[in-house]
Amino acid sequence: MGGDQEKSIIEKFLEENVLFLGPDQEIMEDHSVVPTTPRETEALGQFADPDQINLVRHKLQTACNESFDMVEQMGAAPGAKWGDLISGVWTANGDLALASMGGVLIFSVLTQHPVKFILKYWKDDPTVGLKDGDIFMHNDARYGNIHNTDQSLVLPVFHNGELICFTGAIVHEGENGAIEPGGMPSAAESPFDEGLKMSPIKVGENYAFKRDIMTFLQNSVREPKLQLEGMKSKFFAAMRMKARVEEAIAEYGVAAVIATLRKTLTDTEAEVRRRLTCWPDGKIRTNVFADGTLRENCLIRIRCELHKKGDELIIDFRGSSPEFLNRPNNPVLASLKGMLAQEFLSFVWPDLPRNQAVFAPMTVLTDRRSALHSSADAPNAQSMMTFFPSFTAVQIAVPKYLYSSSHRATDIIAGWYNMIVTFIYGGVNQYGELVGNVCADLNGMGGAARWNRDGEHSMAPIFAPMADIGEQELIEEEVPLIKIVPHRLMQDAEGFGKFRGGHGYQQIATMKDTSMWGFMCCSIGSKFPTTYGIFGGYAPGTLPLCKVKGVNVFEIMKDKRELMRFTIPQIMNERPFPGAKYSTHHMGLQLEFAKPGELYMITQGGGGGYGDVLERDPELVSKDYLDGLISILSVNNIYRVLMDEKTGAVDYTATTAARLAERELRKARGKPYHEFVKEWETEAPPAAVPFYGSWKDRSLIYRGSPDDTCPADAIVPIMMPNPKDLRIAQLEAELDAMRGAGGARA
Repeated sequence: MGGDQEKSIIEKFLEENVLFLGPDQEIMEDHSVVPTTPRETEALGQFADPDQINLVRHKLQTACNESFDMVEQMGAAPGAKWGDLISGVWTANGDLALASMGGVLIFSVLTQHPVKFILKYWKDDPTVGLKDGDIFMHNDARYGNIHNTDQSLVLPVFHNGELICFTGAIVHEGENGAIEPGGMPSAAESPFDEGLKMSPIKVGENYAFKRDIMTFLQNSVREPKLQLEGMKSKFFAAMRMKARVEEAIAEYGVAAVIATLRKTLTDTEAEVRRRLTCWPDGKIRTNVFADGTLRENCLIRIRCELHKKGDELIIDFRGSSPEFLNRPNNPVLASLKGMLAQEFLSFVWPDLPRNQAVFAPMTVLTDRRSALHSSADAPNAQSMMTFFPSFTAVQIAVPKYLYSSSHRATDIIAGWYNMIVTFIYGGVNQYGELVGNVCADLNGMGGAARWNRDGEHSMAPIFAPMADIGEQELIEEEVPLIKIVPHRLMQDAEGFGKFRGGHGYQQIATMKDTSMWGFMCCSIGSKFPTTYGIFGGYAPGTLPLCKVKGVNVFEIMKDKRELMRFTIPQIMNERPFPGAKYSTHHMGLQLEFAKPGELYMITQGGGGGYGDVLERDPELVSKDYLDGLISILSVNNIYRVLMDEKTGAVDYTATTAARLAERELRKARGKPYHEFVKEWETEAPPAAVPFYGSWKDRSLIYRGSPDDTCPADAIVPIMMPNPKDLRIAQLEAELDAMRGAGGARA
């Protein structure tokens, strides 16, 4: 047997006997649009009239929006009810061409990966195949997603035996059988702690779910009914979109649909490139820091450099923190790209179609095995803790291009609040059912200040501009989680500036009428701001999780209602409940079982400010003071406005003098740049701060200590000790010291 023949036999054997079809990195690392195929070229030749294409596009867009509404109305999960989803149409090559206008726009640059996996591996596989009536699902971020709590469903659409497109939806379903209830386990130390892990899988044929697969999926989660309802709602929405595609084919012809989907992608990419040419060429550098992993405090550096050249934008994150091998705050690269695309889909060019071509002209550079380009070995259930700050790094840099751009589709804006400050819950509800999910309050993030007006209070999340926060009364009908204060704005929570950021709201929660109930929180930014102001505007403040344990407020409120307070500062400062234990905690709380009437209190963050605080109109300062948004301390010490504390009447003469005096003090404090740098810069991170990422040289990565480094091109992942083990060791050391002291006295 010749060498070539032997090699061919071996290669054929290996191809037919693949041990495991893991995530395909060629698919996962490519966010570009597939080149126009011969079939699409043929269709474009048959159907090229712009007005006709526009009609078909609007018909398909309406179908996406219609099916979005269907999922929102039929879905049982909080994420479905309050808009944390999208529905869309993918080309026959797997590219997302159209998506619903509302919902989680991150998915617009993520959902193509599992569809392309299906086309590459299952389409021609004799044991799987791809035919009319098939139903596919997936949720594992390593095959294309944010985290395992998101589940996607797609249907292939055929016409006379030809694959035309795919229709489907993706929803934040929540509960997925992870180590902690609710679907986003911050306690996960490996991918195997993150619950259900569906690679793209066929779950149905002939437009019906396979009962054995359905039973397996229901058996893998804490809420079987929720799993069933979520699958059905996505399926019926996909079927509705399929029907609308077939109607378009019947009215305009099959070439019209194929041509419209392709033209939507190519036109979008061409328009993005045209708009990028309006930006000045150059580099802009930013830094953002995450202040923890949700289990311990530390500084995680997100180093970002934007390089705009011609019609391309390079987003360079090299030199950022290494991955944490036993913490879930690691996005895969595709997830990071989806979040970055959100900046352009929502805040820069919201007028463009919601599809992956918006991000196609952009290149993302990262170090492999960094916290922004994690390996398959690292958990990613809380990838938001790293890619949300990465989003902010880009968001506060882009205005410096837009400021000098000849084309703007939106206002220049500061940093939107970027954390999911809400309660995740798990336990037994008042009906005796096991439940676990997330509250929709996360959708009330504080809006950022603009160049010409203040930010909105508790407006919308950065990832879903038209999502809702839900109705507290409806939530209380389903679960025993009670919000004594659901949505009260927090004073002094804004990013100060010429125009201030919007405020976040306080949430004071407890529970009753259940035998077992636990709370979790998953947010960073309790010690170091996660979002910033621009052009002199301040970052919003940092606020911790607060707890009052050892008290039952329902019992107290029977006879002593005067003890109850309705703001977090009042409760924590006045401590009205005798004998209770008051404590603060960073907002990474793993599942903690509560007793009836104990209080858990968090505050949704505010948006960043825009411009110099000394340029803010004193009348706006007075109005905010009278509205209770800011204290007299902020009025006097931040904005340098003097007013009557009772009426809010501004003393303009005193205010002008105070502001002039502050400007003179600024001049006195000012130093030449080289002097400032000499005093400010150090050769290495401070030894007392657990710092992760590069310091001065982006090719050298620090791993928590000035003495522990690795090269950026050969990152050594971080393994964090269990906080409980550290606490046990600390208590044992204290106990040994006490024993030693006792022996010495003896």
